[in-house]
Amino acid sequence: MRKQSSGDSENQTTWLILVGFGELQHLGFLPFTFFLAIYVITVGGNALIVLAVASSRTLHTPMYFFLCHFSLLEIGYTSNIMPQLLQSFLKGREAISLVSCLVQFYMFASLAAVECLLLSAMSYDRYLAICHPLRYPVLMSTWLCGCLAAGVWVSGFSFSAFTLALAAPLTLCPGNREIDHYFCDFAPVVGLFCGDVGVMWAAGVSISGFLTLVPFLLIVASYAFILRTVLQIPSGHGRQKAFSTCSSHLSVVGVYYGTLIVVYVAPTDHMAPLLRKAFSVLYTVFTPMVNPIIYSLKNQEVKGALHRLWGQLIPSDAPLRGNRTASDFYLDSSLAPSSKSRGLETTVKR
Repeated sequence: MRKQSSGDSENQTTWLILVGFGELQHLGFLPFTFFLAIYVITVGGNALIVLAVASSRTLHTPMYFFLCHFSLLEIGYTSNIMPQLLQSFLKGREAISLVSCLVQFYMFASLAAVECLLLSAMSYDRYLAICHPLRYPVLMSTWLCGCLAAGVWVSGFSFSAFTLALAAPLTLCPGNREIDHYFCDFAPVVGLFCGDVGVMWAAGVSISGFLTLVPFLLIVASYAFILRTVLQIPSGHGRQKAFSTCSSHLSVVGVYYGTLIVVYVAPTDHMAPLLRKAFSVLYTVFTPMVNPIIYSLKNQEVKGALHRLWGQLIPSDAPLRGNRTASDFYLDSSLAPSSKSRGLETTVKR
């Protein structure tokens, strides 16, 4: 009898309750259908980008190499959270084991760190392409691209593993096992433990601050040099071309860091729990959905690759109209007199 009681006690301490969006259950299937459509669009859009880049040799450049990693990251990022979110719309409160909660937190923190580091690597690629166009193929070699990508993924998962390891000697607090969120974020997870949680808090805040602020500063520095170089291009059309290759990346950076500031920097203690969860939806659900749209689906080269991919899957006798290839953009670009400007104009699409 004592053994059974010990087992029951263990079950009570290792199972948690995710509150989710139980307040919206009265809306029926409407929120579930809405977010399911977002999930399908997110996964489908990012998967199409990967297929388009893989199937088109004209897109086998460092810029689109990093974009493939970015799309794969977004698929994993949203797939880590969306299934639990969709269940909360149908069932309300959802039971989740402590191990599953910690794994979800680890994946979320790791992929968020990878995203910050990857955005800085992409800005460095644009810096080399625009500020050092003549040496760009040598500087941004295949070996360097692979090293940057591998370093980004390994660093993101390693830093998060260190933060999670600090929870090993801690014990769960007795009593309430409810997490008033739709996924296992840092603050709710730390709130589950008793003991010297200050070390975990300090390490988590320091590491997240480092992985957020340092890449942001690198992005700002890269675009400061890019702006200085672009303003030296005598051709107005050339300046517009150079800025166009960076506008999508800047939009993604603005959306991602803007939502992070709203959720983690702006004071939200006075907000209702439902409103705080709604702000979290911005960067966990909507940002992965709009990224392929603002970064690639507006890009003519990617759209051309998607048209060709569609033609391979579903052959058609009628030629596609309005489909401009990468060579069209090189032909209609105006070249400035200086050698640096000429090199910039020919590599700005890389």
